[in-house]
Amino acid sequence: MPESPTLTTRDLADLKQRVVRWGSELGFQQVGVSDIDLAEAEDRLAQWIADDHHGEMHYMHRHGTKRSRPAELVPGTLRVISVRMDYLPEEQEKASALLDDASRAYVSRYALGRDYHKVLRRRLQSLASRIEAAVGSFGYRAFVDSAPVLEKPIAEKAGLGWIGKHTNLINKDAGSWFFLGELYTDLPLPTDSSASGHCGTCRACIDVCPTKAIVAPYQLDARRCISYLTIELRGSIPVEFRKAIGNRIYGCDDCQLYCPWNKFAAVTDEGDFAPRHGLDDIQLTELFAWTETEWLERTEGSAIRRIGYETWSRNIAIALGNAETSESVIQALKLRRDDPSGIVREHVDWALKQHS
Repeated sequence: MPESPTLTTRDLADLKQRVVRWGSELGFQQVGVSDIDLAEAEDRLAQWIADDHHGEMHYMHRHGTKRSRPAELVPGTLRVISVRMDYLPEEQEKASALLDDASRAYVSRYALGRDYHKVLRRRLQSLASRIEAAVGSFGYRAFVDSAPVLEKPIAEKAGLGWIGKHTNLINKDAGSWFFLGELYTDLPLPTDSSASGHCGTCRACIDVCPTKAIVAPYQLDARRCISYLTIELRGSIPVEFRKAIGNRIYGCDDCQLYCPWNKFAAVTDEGDFAPRHGLDDIQLTELFAWTETEWLERTEGSAIRRIGYETWSRNIAIALGNAETSESVIQALKLRRDDPSGIVREHVDWALKQHS
């Protein structure tokens, strides 16, 4: 990091107020500042990994303590400016109804629009540029789910919300349909108070999880989570989870759809998060007919692109196996019976057996 400017306590307090205002002007719904002491979160992460709940996400421990010690990742870091941006593209009732239509694909609401990494990173860079214009050169790095960063514990310390029993961050005024981003900085800005938890005795997320991935309050076994199975896991999806996946072809939102705090969630007016290519309401058979070229064209600039065409096809094959038996479903599956991918062929065969 470059040498930070010398600022008085009053200067820093004033700058903090301006950072919050600039963040709002740039489209963030909330901005907070935390220190870099994540000792408790580090212990929880270590236990989670020891329990093997991270599955094949080996990157969760690859960087050692850099994930929980910001100054090891970015030397000189003293504070983290944490931001949230709401992304819910439509009323939740539409998403819930879609889960009940086995012929249509369910894509996690966060992935329907433009890749959030790009949207938030650009805004964070703009925020950093405003700070630099005000105080001169300073040390910083922007992150949006793109490096070993414990974004949820950081956001909790910055007062943006609390980590709920489903392990997502919840804001009492806005629910949980939002993205997080961070600016690591060497500016010793005043910090915000940590958010307190308000889950109480509620266990809606635990009870509704299709694969029982929330094994205890605040404990998620990723190996059972549909988001992990359809996005992170490569290769074959365990047979025991295939029926429970239903029509969810990319991610899962059930724990958010049934969280009582999301009655306060508002539909975003951020155009970048508006659904693209009809992915918010499309037939599984239509999606399964996309060639790889078509898929690449229609997922350009989307977070979906990261899973690759093979994994995408594997997921749709499972969903078609869970759809109601019809000639169109069976025909769609038979057309991919000789797919070049062995993984896709395996899941197509499984799906066809569900309709035999």
